[in-house]
Amino acid sequence: MDPFDSYKLYNALKLHFENDVYDAVKYNFKTTVNHNSFFNRRDKYFFAKLAKNHPKDLKEFYVSQFINDVKYVRDMTDPIAQKNYLEYRRIHESIHRVFEKDINTLVDNDFDELMESRDNQTPLVIRKWMEEDITLETVVILNSLTGFVQKEGKKITETILWPDVSRKILKYSPFVNFKKDKCLNIIKKRFTKP
Repeated sequence: MDPFDSYKLYNALKLHFENDVYDAVKYNFKTTVNHNSFFNRRDKYFFAKLAKNHPKDLKEFYVSQFINDVKYVRDMTDPIAQKNYLEYRRIHESIHRVFEKDINTLVDNDFDELMESRDNQTPLVIRKWMEEDITLETVVILNSLTGFVQKEGKKITETILWPDVSRKILKYSPFVNFKKDKCLNIIKKRFTKP
């Protein structure tokens, strides 16, 4: 991958995670950037460095940064960025095991209540993720299975945090690959009373 391709991919994913309308997957990661806009940037060296360091997995690397709110390419060359990426890979390589562990953390609650908005507040499952009790991937999977973010989002009146949180969950969804049946079985096994 050359530095300009790295820049194009970065722009597509940045737009994807920050804009409600643009969908990088739908538009095949195409944007209106051009060579002039790239060569006029002072940080083009960082795109070259990332392209060299991640020739086969640059998309996953960028996604791992945007879900951790690292938005500037210069910051993506820091050791924290590498840590974010390694954690991302660890989770995605064992997504069902991570999901089961997180579901075990949530099992003391009623399943439906986990995803309900009460008194216009964010659902408990979102708060558990924000407290780092569970992973963002588990929240994404639960939303993919139930659609709770869209349904409960209509009840949430808080406008500072919720719009960004819900956008992150929805925009991250195409990048979380899981087996639906396997995750449904994990939920049934844990939440069904004998």
